[in-house]
Amino acid sequence: MERIILSHWNKQTGPEPIIQYPPEKPFPPKDLFLKIWAKHELNKENSLIEFTPKEDENSFLSIIQEFEGEIYFLILVYQYQNESETISPDILAIMSKNLVELINTNKITRAISEAYTTIKNYSKLDEEENLINFFQDKIKYTILQILRKGVISKTELTNKLRFDYGFSTVNIDLLLISFIRENLIVKESVPGSKECYFLINDLSCIRIPPDHLPRFENDLSGVKKYQDSLDEFYFNYDVISDIENKTIIQSVLLDREVFTLIKNLRKKVLSVNDCLNVINNNEELFSELIEKKFIFESKGFVYIFSDVRFIKFKPYYIIELLVKRYKNQEMSLNEDLAHLELLSEDLKDSISIEYEIV
Repeated sequence: MERIILSHWNKQTGPEPIIQYPPEKPFPPKDLFLKIWAKHELNKENSLIEFTPKEDENSFLSIIQEFEGEIYFLILVYQYQNESETISPDILAIMSKNLVELINTNKITRAISEAYTTIKNYSKLDEEENLINFFQDKIKYTILQILRKGVISKTELTNKLRFDYGFSTVNIDLLLISFIRENLIVKESVPGSKECYFLINDLSCIRIPPDHLPRFENDLSGVKKYQDSLDEFYFNYDVISDIENKTIIQSVLLDREVFTLIKNLRKKVLSVNDCLNVINNNEELFSELIEKKFIFESKGFVYIFSDVRFIKFKPYYIIELLVKRYKNQEMSLNEDLAHLELLSEDLKDSISIEYEIV
């Protein structure tokens, strides 16, 4: 993505670009905004349109947003050859609504910068790297911990982050885009509470054996040792302890070099030297990964022992927490019932998938 533009449609004079990020380039010509407007007029059933002028090297993704009787456009500018499927229309709608509501405040400059960075990051990172952010980004991890206690209103969540955790400047809509994108939460209006957020899928990470046993060329003793170690480790593996002690998070997820090594070993066997190159020649770390059973070394070659995968699972544990919170008058009856209904829908569905390994 090259840039992001917020524009207003003046009913008398036509398009009026308001702000863009990055701000260095001049705004596109007026006739381009008119063509985008015309395409919206021809596709009134869709709030999102794509437009690629024949004479331009860029493609444009535009979402229309109405606010206080006025019409606005959030326009994403891409190079023609690049894919523009960076983010879903629903999330773009949330983002555009959030930006439009901040137009006449001193927060708009920072908000459009954050929106640009959010979209840009999604286009660069693969799914696993995006999921790492839920553990790496302090505020996202804090939000996940709060959501694990059950339904919470937008106002209460914002206040908790500000007053209980010290996050002074919070753009809650933008922060929660990634949660919605990964289908971890839903937002619904509850009578008496307005906008509320509900955790419908939790996120964790686990070790799993490799998809297939690696090939040990001319190393029969290595094969047996590997298989025996694999059987013993996973027979005694305490997944709960691993998660509670944050072994995977600290040893793999929060170390980009180690996670890169794990991903490389999924595809092929590497030499010890190649592995050390990936982790910046950190021999102590290499030995630690062997000791913690993430990798296996034999005769100068390294094999994956514990693959690390993200798992999304239904948070049925919240049901008990909801009952306790309601008894303690920490939530309204409507909030309690709304979250219980969302969770019970999956319990009633006999073909519901209760977890997904990413």
